[in-house]
Amino acid sequence: MDMELDGRTAVVTGAGKGIGLATTRALVDAGAHVVGGSRSPSPEFEELVAAGDATFVQGDLSVPAGPAALVAAALERGGVDVLVNSVGAVTPRPDGFLAIGDDDWDSAWTLGLMAAVRTTRAAVPAMVEQGRGVIVMMGSVNAFLPDPLVLDYSVVKAALTNLAKGLSKELGPRGIRVLSVSPGPVETDLWLGESGVARTMAHRTGGQPEDIAASAVADTPLGRFSTPREVADLVTFLASGRAANITGVDVTVDGGMIATMR
Repeated sequence: MDMELDGRTAVVTGAGKGIGLATTRALVDAGAHVVGGSRSPSPEFEELVAAGDATFVQGDLSVPAGPAALVAAALERGGVDVLVNSVGAVTPRPDGFLAIGDDDWDSAWTLGLMAAVRTTRAAVPAMVEQGRGVIVMMGSVNAFLPDPLVLDYSVVKAALTNLAKGLSKELGPRGIRVLSVSPGPVETDLWLGESGVARTMAHRTGGQPEDIAASAVADTPLGRFSTPREVADLVTFLASGRAANITGVDVTVDGGMIATMR
């Protein structure tokens, strides 16, 4: 299916690994050129750069100058057609709320919300000028299923999803669509890495990481983690011309984890 993204320029934050990298690949496969930002390039992203399909911008997206530099690189190529705010991180909090200090809250808020605010703020003027654009925020089911183990992450994702909805109302009349995607557990380092949720809880409980991971999806209808590419394919569809009349929605990709109407 033609996604109508040929020749478009997409900006992806957190593009070096995980969902951000998978989204970069999916957008490239659909015909877009991706300007991706992260603290360091991964070998996989460098392959896309070598093929002429992507541009890498090294920087820290948690500081004000980082998002602006990333968008500026895209504007030098002629514009920003798609923005995917994918950067984020999570730190498991097995010691509970009282162990989450101000610095922890500031770090979660800055990378999880303010990076998206700043990148979006840099990209919107060019989108308004050209009369079109798509912005996708990478949320989480934790925006609707707050979890004490990742409490600060859950709060930040709720704010990010709210931001997408509010922006969709302001920017829709100017031809700009804004959406959010909320994955459940995904096969990335956030869950399965050395400092991910599964290993952190395994160290705390004495269990096995694979058992902790399996328990996270045991009660879902499909009973498995999503893959990064499954999330990326959804993002690419929503960013494409095939979804031209979809805005202001949050779409879950969670194997049925959220079982209620909302």
